[in-house]
This record gives sequence, structure tokens and C-alpha cells, in this order.
Amino acid sequence: MRLTAATKATRSAVVPLAAILACALGPGQAAAQQPEREPAQYTAEQADAGLAAYRQHCATCHGENLDDGPFAPPLRGTAFRAKWYTRSVEALFTETATTMPQDRPDSLGDETYADLIAFLLQENGIEAGREPLPADTAELAALSTGWRSGGGGLSAGVVLPPVPVRRNPLDGIRPVTDAMLEQPDPENWLLWRRTYDAAGYSPLRQITPANVGGLRPAWSWSLPPGPSESTPIVHDGVMFVHGFGDKVHALDAASGDLLWEYVRRLPRDVAPSLKRGMSIYGERLYVPTSDLHVVALDVRTGAVEWEANVVGPGERVRLTGGTLVARGTVMVGTTGRAGGGNFIVGLDAETGEQRWRFNTIPPPDAPGGHTWNGLAYEDRNGGSVWIPGSYDPVHNLAFFGPGNTYDTGPLRDPVGIDGINNDALYLDTTLALNPDTGELAWHFQHQANGQWDLDWAFERQVVELAVRGAPTSVVVTGGKQAIFDIVETETGKYVTSIDLGLQNSITGINPSTGEKIVDPRSIPGDGETKMVCPHVGGGRSWAPTAFNPETKIVYVPITEACMDMVPVGEDERGSLTTGVRWTVRPRPESDGNFGRVEAVNLETQETVWIARQRAPQTTGALVTAGGVLLAGSLDRRLNAYDAANGERLWTTRLSDVPNSPPITFAVNGRQYVAATTGAGGYLTGAYSVMAPEIRNPTDRSATLWVFEVPER
Repeated sequence: MRLTAATKATRSAVVPLAAILACALGPGQAAAQQPEREPAQYTAEQADAGLAAYRQHCATCHGENLDDGPFAPPLRGTAFRAKWYTRSVEALFTETATTMPQDRPDSLGDETYADLIAFLLQENGIEAGREPLPADTAELAALSTGWRSGGGGLSAGVVLPPVPVRRNPLDGIRPVTDAMLEQPDPENWLLWRRTYDAAGYSPLRQITPANVGGLRPAWSWSLPPGPSESTPIVHDGVMFVHGFGDKVHALDAASGDLLWEYVRRLPRDVAPSLKRGMSIYGERLYVPTSDLHVVALDVRTGAVEWEANVVGPGERVRLTGGTLVARGTVMVGTTGRAGGGNFIVGLDAETGEQRWRFNTIPPPDAPGGHTWNGLAYEDRNGGSVWIPGSYDPVHNLAFFGPGNTYDTGPLRDPVGIDGINNDALYLDTTLALNPDTGELAWHFQHQANGQWDLDWAFERQVVELAVRGAPTSVVVTGGKQAIFDIVETETGKYVTSIDLGLQNSITGINPSTGEKIVDPRSIPGDGETKMVCPHVGGGRSWAPTAFNPETKIVYVPITEACMDMVPVGEDERGSLTTGVRWTVRPRPESDGNFGRVEAVNLETQETVWIARQRAPQTTGALVTAGGVLLAGSLDRRLNAYDAANGERLWTTRLSDVPNSPPITFAVNGRQYVAATTGAGGYLTGAYSVMAPEIRNPTDRSATLWVFEVPER
């Protein structure tokens, strides 16, 4: 669905580099670049209401007189007018709403923000009129502040020397093609895990075990405070990074200079949610939003090309995973506990029109619908897709992993009806979908009727391994129990499993089918506390693994922790409807080292090395052809290891907890490493009680850090 200009204006604000430069120019230089707009009007009643709101929410920082505050810049006078007089009232309105009050932006309501703007107009010399200032951003975009001159900027008659001209990498950015996504240039990072196969592997070799110890900060960029689990995208020297609160920044990947910014204003009843990935295809960036849309942004300007609502009326889900684009289809999955479960949609990359929708929980009359213990469709829930999918262009299959359900009670005991079981498809399953049609090619359920919330929801890596002596394309994925299943890519036929030995609920795995044999003593819900390993946060969790296709080694970030599944009182629901909640505990006989990175050869199924530390792991892994592995942890450290033997070669303390996978890229022949901080996700909160001496900032911040090795 395409948007009119008015609809776009109500949804977002884009601040391109040109507008930023215009604010720095003098009145005569900037005014000629601005379109003609009608002067804004407001009523005296609005200004009075704005004064009351200002005193309640703004005066503490900006001062009683708007220009005498100890913590914020003036909101009246020549400097303030110099910043805003050439721009529309909508720009002032949107910045005010999305940043104020500082402790709860966008919380006052559009009418109150309009009153505040009316008050600012009054205090900067615009007289009240008969028409109220509208609260609609589309109408505000057509209005000017009415100030005749910014004043207070440059002295009268002064002409600035020429503004330095710098290279803008957006000028030469190329459209991203299917071929680029299938075989990315080594210097680019085009997908969540760089490549369709979700390997988290880079062929760059400039940074090596010999020089990684010299990594130093190249530049940094402040992100909106909040959990930051999204992986940046880098293409042709431009980095696109998602910030909490639905903001996207385009940055010069070599210098950190801002190129444009996209800000989405959310409805008042919608809380921002974290995201884990975006996609780039053609000349658009595809971004999931907290108000359940996918937005297509022009990569050169940040302007909205189209947006599509992916949910129907009354569907209470979220978008926290990320988008995947393949063959012109934008795919994204939903998360939540809504009745009927979650789903994956496929959107036309050109128009945003929905091509197909696949339900991760089948209704009773559909294939797999008989596996829900006889529950009505509206009573089935779960199957969240909270990780971006992967794709195999050879077989034209997209792979997604629906997670578990919290409503485990109705699935605990079989109903005893012929033809009905309690396996609960498609929970904890690999789905192989045709991206053109959304049709299911095959599925493989890794854990039937999981009763612990130990999901198999994570990345599906498409790799080539020797199977029965022949090179074979397989899909590899590991669940929270740190068991890895390997199935054939084309058919989903089971190959083998690798158990890293961190779990105590599975006593065996059928060598022909991969069926997990459950220890009945580990199943919660009989009134006894059960100690289950690993913890619900996972032996390995959403933080993705990295796979080196040359060595066949997968690198797994792990936290060594278990849980007690404690029965709750009769008046409590508990974390699961079997009537339990979980608490964290170290593994039996723990030595106090909880963080672990394990390197496993997928062909030999042997562990190559294990690196352990006190701090739990909080990021995914990155491995390079240069022989370096990077991963971050709860103690605010980003660590570099020798990928061959696990020796830690370099470490640095960041401003906050790193919480998304690091990446590497190159610009003009120089390799960089990037990592984002931003605590608040599950991995930064679940395990802190086990290491109470690790004290991180209570004032949450989020930052994008970029590192380089000095040139000799």
C-alpha cells in the first residue's frame, strides 16, 4: 500500500543531511532553499494551556522564562529562532514530541504538544489569532513559524566562506540486487548475519590474530537509550543502524558522519519494542516498526516509499525479529501470546502489498492441526518468530524457527483421543517456506511438546557438510538446550544431532528420526520444584552462532546456568500455565565462570576449544577469514579471540553492555569492527544475580562503537 504525502507526514520525520546543513547557514543562505508555507496561527487559549504544560513538564530544564534553564537550551530568543525559522512547524512539533519530556518522550498527547508549540510561538513574538494550531503533522508541515528572520545567527551582511565539500557515500551507493545478496562483496554486511546462510562469517583478512591487539576506537555514535539488539547493515560505505524507539540512522561508515535520520512517531498506546534486524534490497531499507508495520525507506534520503500494516484487526502481536528479503519478497514474523498464534507474512518489495501469510500454529482442519491436544484454535498460542529468517537460493527456500508457548498446561497430558496428539506443531520447528508463495515445502520439529520454554527459535544456518561421504547442503540449528540438529536442506531429512552436554532433560535422541527422549522427572507441574539445565535464558539463546565454511567450525556463545522450576500458589498463574516460575542458579559444581564460547567442528562433532570467563555472554559471535572471533559479555567487554585455539587476544570496556552481534566491514580498503551497546534485553538482565560484583550503569545508554587497527 502506497502512502500519500499527508499520511507519511503523520507517521514519521526524516532529517536528511541537507536539512542539517541548512540549520547551520545564515538566514539569507537557508531561506532560498525552503518552500513557501503559510504562517501558523494559534489561539490565546492554546497558548495558556501550553504555558501550564510547560510549567509542569519543561520549566525544570529550560527555565521559568524559557531561556534561563540550567539543563537545556533556550526556547525563545534569536538563537532559538535561528534554528527553526526556515523549517516547518511540523519539524518543531515532531522534535518536541519525540524528545520531550526527556524521561518519557511522546507521552503528553498531540493536543498538548500543539499547545506547547502555540506557547513557543507566542513567546517568540507571534500574536494569537482566531484559528487554533492543528495537532495533525500533515497540516503542520504546510505551516511556517512566521518568524521573519532567525536573527542572532550570523551578523548582518556576513557571508560565510564556502562550506567544505565532503564525499557523501550515498552519492555512489548502488541498488542491491539478488546477486549481491547471494554473493555479497566482502567489504559489505548486507544481511542480519551478512549472508543468506546466516553464517556470521566475513571473508575479510586485514585484521588478524597478529594485529587485533591494536584495535582502537575509530568513531562512535549515540543511539536512543534502551535495549539495542539490532545488527547494522553496511553497503558501499554507508551504515544503517536501528535505534530503540523506532529510529534509523544512515551514517558514513568510515567517519561516523550523519547522512540522514528517520524517526517514527508511535501512537500513544504503543510502547516501543526492540528489533533485531533490517533488510536492504534495491534502493530501499525495510524496517519493522513497533506499531506493526513494515516501512520501506529510500536508502539515499530516508523518505518513506511505502508502509504496510502486517496485522489484522484485534491481533495482539509484536514485531521484534527482523525482515528478510528474497526474490522481491519481504518476509517478517510476529511474536506474542495471541489466541491462534503467530504468523509470517510475505510482502511485495516494490509495493508493500501482502503476497501471503503463513500461520505458525495450524487450525484444527489444516495439516498439523491435530497436534494440539484437541484445543480450539483460539485457545492455541505461541509460535513466536523472534529471529530473522535465512534463505537458500539454490532450493529457493526460506527458513524460520517458531518458538515455544507459555500455555503449557493444556498440552501436558494427552487427551487420549485417536488421531489427536500433543506435539504442538509448529512450535520449536524449522519451517522451509517458498518465498514466492508462502507454501510449506517441509518442516522438522526439533522438540515436541516442550514444557520448559527452552525454544528452538534461533538462526538456521545453511552449510555444506559431508553426509554419508558426500558433500551435502544441510540446515543446522541449535536450541536453548545447546543441542544442535542437522537436517538436509532440500527435504528436511534428519541427519544427526550434537549435544554439547549442558542439559539434563533429554536422555537420548533417536538416531533415525531425531526425536528427543524426555526425562519425565524434568517435566514441571506436579507440585515439586525441578532443577532443569539450562536456564530458560538458554545454554545458548538468541545471540547467534558463527560458522566458518572453510574449517566447518561453529562458534557458540553460551551461559552456564540452570533453573529451578518452582510451583506457585493457587492464586498465581506462574511463568508457565503448568503452575511454575523459574529462578536462576549456577550449574551443579560450578566454579563461578558462567560465560563460555565453544568451538565445535560440525563434521567431526568434536569440540575444538572452549573459552570460559566470569561474565555471561550477551552477544552473538563473529568469525573472519583473518582468523579472529569476536563476542561480547555482561561486564561491558568486547573480546577478540584467536579462532583457531580460543586464546583471548584483545578486550575493551564499552560504555554499556554489548547486546547485539558484532560485525566487520571495509571502506576504501580498510577493515573495521562495529558493535552496539544498549542493555535491557533478556541476556543483560537474567544472569546478573549470579555475578553481583558486575555493576553496569544504572543510567541506560546505547552507543554504536566502531574500531580499527592503526595504519603503519
